[in-house]
Amino acid sequence: MGVDGGDMDLKVESVFIGAGCNRIVNNVSWGACGLISFGAQNGVAIFCPKTAQILTTLPGHKSTVNCTHWLPSSKFAFQVNNSANHYLLSGDAEGIIFLWEYVLADMKWRNVLQLPEKHKKGVTCITVLMVSSTMALFASSSSDGAVYLWEVIIPSGPNNECELSLLDSSIICKRPVVALSLTELLGNSNRIALAVGGLDNKIQIYSGERTGQLSHSCELKGHTDWIRSLDFSFPIHENGETESLLVSSSQDRGIRIWKLALRKEETSLSSYIKGPIFSCGSFSYQISLEALLVGHDDWVYSVEWQPPSVETERCRQSRCILSASMDKTMMIWQPEKTTGIWTNVVTVGELSHCALGFYGGRWSPNGDSILAHGYGGSFHLWKNLGVDFEDWKPLKVPSGHFAAVSDISWAGESGYLLSVSHDQTTRVFSSWRNGSSVDDREAWYEIARAQVHGHDINCAALITGEGNHRFVSGAEEKVIRVFEAPLSFLRTLNYALGSSKNSLGGDVPANLQQVLGANMSALGLSQKPIYLQVSSSKSGGGTDNEGIGSIETVPEAVPVAFTEPPIEDQLAWHTLWPETHKLYGHGNELFSVCCNREGTLVASSCKASLFFFYCFCFRAQTSCAAEIWLWQVGSWKAVGRLKSHALTVTQMEFSHDDRFLLSVSRDRHFSVFSIRRTG
Repeated sequence: MGVDGGDMDLKVESVFIGAGCNRIVNNVSWGACGLISFGAQNGVAIFCPKTAQILTTLPGHKSTVNCTHWLPSSKFAFQVNNSANHYLLSGDAEGIIFLWEYVLADMKWRNVLQLPEKHKKGVTCITVLMVSSTMALFASSSSDGAVYLWEVIIPSGPNNECELSLLDSSIICKRPVVALSLTELLGNSNRIALAVGGLDNKIQIYSGERTGQLSHSCELKGHTDWIRSLDFSFPIHENGETESLLVSSSQDRGIRIWKLALRKEETSLSSYIKGPIFSCGSFSYQISLEALLVGHDDWVYSVEWQPPSVETERCRQSRCILSASMDKTMMIWQPEKTTGIWTNVVTVGELSHCALGFYGGRWSPNGDSILAHGYGGSFHLWKNLGVDFEDWKPLKVPSGHFAAVSDISWAGESGYLLSVSHDQTTRVFSSWRNGSSVDDREAWYEIARAQVHGHDINCAALITGEGNHRFVSGAEEKVIRVFEAPLSFLRTLNYALGSSKNSLGGDVPANLQQVLGANMSALGLSQKPIYLQVSSSKSGGGTDNEGIGSIETVPEAVPVAFTEPPIEDQLAWHTLWPETHKLYGHGNELFSVCCNREGTLVASSCKASLFFFYCFCFRAQTSCAAEIWLWQVGSWKAVGRLKSHALTVTQMEFSHDDRFLLSVSRDRHFSVFSIRRTG
């Protein structure tokens, strides 16, 4: 964006976007173009796994984005190697689905259209079947049990528009639908099958012509809890036979593989023992249970076949499944070559104390990387770096808040940004100039998660001026908390900024040299300091009974200086800042804080109810909760209480010379206070 300022032309561009993923199943999709989409509150965010940066966000939805799906996704990457345009579907909690266009040449996005027939309730799942490079079918479901089947014609020319038509809206399930999968039936590419799963323990199979309505064919029984994910494979050709496999996962912690095969002999009563039989056109099909995979310890939210490879102009479907579970692990399953028994060959996972599991897992287009998104809105990426053996290593990913950002504060010349959110975390973002960017551009990453709290955090302010990095934060509690940067953060910040000097500009204070990091308490409210171990033996080989021993036993968290951007597991557990003080005085939940430029005075305010407004109007002799408290940095004593407003003070700011304090309030007034020091 260019801004004309007389003789000066200003150019404004986005250099960093931080966002967390909505905690919803089916929210993440990996496209054939190599980009990943996910819902971030009401927007759709796009990030590049190669640079670990969010490239853009797509506004348009007015409610939470529940699901996204690339067209084509990584599953159909082999069909569109030279495609100039890629498309993305996104559905929200109001039942609206958007179709977006992404032009590879200039990397620009365009909102193509809104689907004319909206769901009556929130969209829960979208599945796509690429019939050809210019034609696709996709099905969408909602929480009211309705399933819609659509056809989209993708333009082959640069100036043509997509053509969209609704094929079927007659499928109405008794329970909410959360899982869908489409496939072409064997022997007849003009007929399709749709697997539907929801909040019961049965999988419904619908079939019919590709251009007409689908009818119910059969149901698959076996799971004992809600169905969470479904995925059809491409046809598998082995031993002269062709079959399709359907993998399903459930809250019963199990994964089932179903075989869909053509029936050539006549149907008899005994043939139904293997599984249900249905007819579609002139062909007869049977679905039977192929395998039961047991290994996860909690709900299995996602299963997906590895994308096929292209061999001799025909796609080859690998017998390889990725599963993601609320037990904080993802597993890769394959059958043994000799026995054919399915086993877990790879397990990766998140061991952080604040993670409650994975909502979904996705394959990369070439099948060498896997991505999971977790309960805390976080991403987890692993790549197979082995040549002759499996060697999955974690890679850096973008991060951000998954709930509303309530406040931000700049660190000035130190070059980092601190933000707080209703996701109960305080995060530190900084540019990383030490060779982490792929294209030599300055990349930004989260380098510390300074506070992980038990309440929604409403406000924060960095304390500028001389001395160590400190900040104050206020949450939905009556206490202001003061945090101080540990030694591990200072070293990480120096490395990120490519500085040979420490970030304090001088020697590190003696009391700080012993504080390496912080550890979370059992209740998740206070963060206790972790001290460096000090030994009287120069060799460092002494035990706790020799000499001084250790200042404090180092607990589970192991704070270290990072030489590359930390991944999610490290951020959530090893980058906490120790809490040094608690400031008491306010009668309600904290709402706003700020610090003067000199770093000597902190102002704070809390929520004020209407009761205090009436007391203020009638001059009642009652302490007003809308007053502003002033705190002296260092001693952390209350040095002043400013009364002017009748309702909550929402924001405060010191003047550049620190002589005045400006405040605004919900009482529709603003006040300017003059600050004079008398000692």
